[in-house]
Amino acid sequence: MSNITLSLAEIVGEKYVSNKEEEAYFYARDPGLMPAHKPDYVVVPETVEEVQKIVRLASKKKIPVVPMGAGMSLTGLVIPLKGGIVIDMKRMNKVLEVHEKARYVIVEGGTSHGLLKAYLEKNYPRLRHSIPDSPATATIAANVMIHGQGRLTQQYGFNSDMVSGLEVVLPSGEICKIGSCSVSPDWFSKGAPFPDLSGLFLGWFGATGIITKVALKLYPRKRIRDVEIFVTDREDLVPDMVYELTHTEMVEDINIFAQPLPMIFKDNHHITLFITGDTDEELEFKRKMIWHSLDGFIKSKDGGFMSVPPVMKPTLLDMPQQSVSRFADVKKGGGFEYSGPIIAVEKYAECSRKLMELASQYDLAYSAMARIIGRSHSMMFGFAFTFNRADPDMMERTQKALQEVAEFALAAGGVYWKPTVDEQRMAIERMDPNTRNLMKMIKTSLDPQGIMNPGNWEVH
Repeated sequence: MSNITLSLAEIVGEKYVSNKEEEAYFYARDPGLMPAHKPDYVVVPETVEEVQKIVRLASKKKIPVVPMGAGMSLTGLVIPLKGGIVIDMKRMNKVLEVHEKARYVIVEGGTSHGLLKAYLEKNYPRLRHSIPDSPATATIAANVMIHGQGRLTQQYGFNSDMVSGLEVVLPSGEICKIGSCSVSPDWFSKGAPFPDLSGLFLGWFGATGIITKVALKLYPRKRIRDVEIFVTDREDLVPDMVYELTHTEMVEDINIFAQPLPMIFKDNHHITLFITGDTDEELEFKRKMIWHSLDGFIKSKDGGFMSVPPVMKPTLLDMPQQSVSRFADVKKGGGFEYSGPIIAVEKYAECSRKLMELASQYDLAYSAMARIIGRSHSMMFGFAFTFNRADPDMMERTQKALQEVAEFALAAGGVYWKPTVDEQRMAIERMDPNTRNLMKMIKTSLDPQGIMNPGNWEVH
C-alpha cells in the first residue's frame, strides 16, 4: 500500500496524494442514499500526462480507478465500490480555448459550470452554454458523462448532445481524441462525418475512460431574459400544453414543478417558461406567441398565467437555480436524492400521480420536477425526496420509495437517468440481449482488466 502511495506521489507530488482516513471518509460518499465505500487512495492530478501515468500504474497493479468531478450525481456514481484510486479532477479546471465565430469552447476535464459561466460573461458576453440546475461546482465533463440537462435542453437536447469533441485517457493509459480533433486542430464535431465514437464514453460513468478535455458548443446569449408561469390543476392536460408551447419554437427552456408547500402551490402544476430576446420588441413578440398557443386552455378555464412578482423573478432567472439546492436540505439533515425516468411527455400525469402516492405512503417531503427535452421529444421527470441523515427511519422510507420509483420507471416505458448501480442492473436485465452483448463487448475490449469505475455498467 505504501509503495503505491509513493508511486502516486512521484507522479503528482506528495501534496496531491493521500491514503489517510480523513480524506477517505469524504471520498467514500455523496449526498444520496448509496452506502459509503472508502477508496484506498485519493489523487489530484494537474495534467493529462499525470492522469495517463496514474492509469498506467493502476493497470499494471490491477487497481480500480474512479474518476471524479464534484461528486454531485447523488446516485453513487463516483463512490469507489471496490476501493482503489479516486482521481479527483479539480486541479484540471482551465478554459483552454474559445472559438467565438465557430461557437465552441475547449475546457479541461475538471472545469466547473460556474467557472465557464463566469469566464464567458467576462470575456465573451455574447456567448453562453447550457447550465444545469446543480451547484456551480458541478463539472462539465461529469455532466455530459451522465447525459445531463441544462438551460438549453429544450432547444438543443441533452448537454451531451452539445459536445463537439473529447480527449480521453483509455484504460490502457493511451490518450485518444474523439471527433474532428482527431485529424484537425479544430474541435467542431464529435462525430460527423466520421463514426461517432463519443458514444463509447458518454453515458458510461467513467467505466470506459477518463475525459480530460471537452469541447462544448456555445450559443447566443440574448440581452434580455424573462420568465412566465402557466398554472393548471389538470395534470392530464400538461402534455397538450407542452406540445402547443414547443410548437411555437419561442421558448428557451420549459420546466414543470409541483410541490405541496407553500400552500399557493398545492394541487397545481406550474409550467415555467423562459424566453429571451435582444430587444423588448422581440421578447414581446415571443410572449404573444406563447399566450396565443395556450389561449384554448385559458378559455376552457383549464389553466392560466400566474403573475410573477418582481421579487420572485431573480430567483427563477438565477442560473443555476439555487432554489433547487435549498429544497435539498428542507429536512436540515444533508440528505437529498431524486430518481426517475427519461420518458415520453405523455406520461407526465402518470408520473405525477405516482409521486404523490409514494410521498403519502412513506410520509416524505417531495417535489416533482420535469424538464422538457427538445421539441417535446421526451422529458426528464424527477421524483425528488429530501431526508435527514440523522433519522434512520426516514432514510429507510426514502430508500423504499426510490426502489418503487425504479420499478415504476421501467414499467411505465421510461429509461433511467444517471441510474444507481441497482438501477443499472435492472435496466441491463430488461435490455435487448443483443444490445446487452454489445455493451459487454465494448467494456471488455476497452477495459479487459475491469479497473475503470468497477461496479458501473457491468454486464455479466
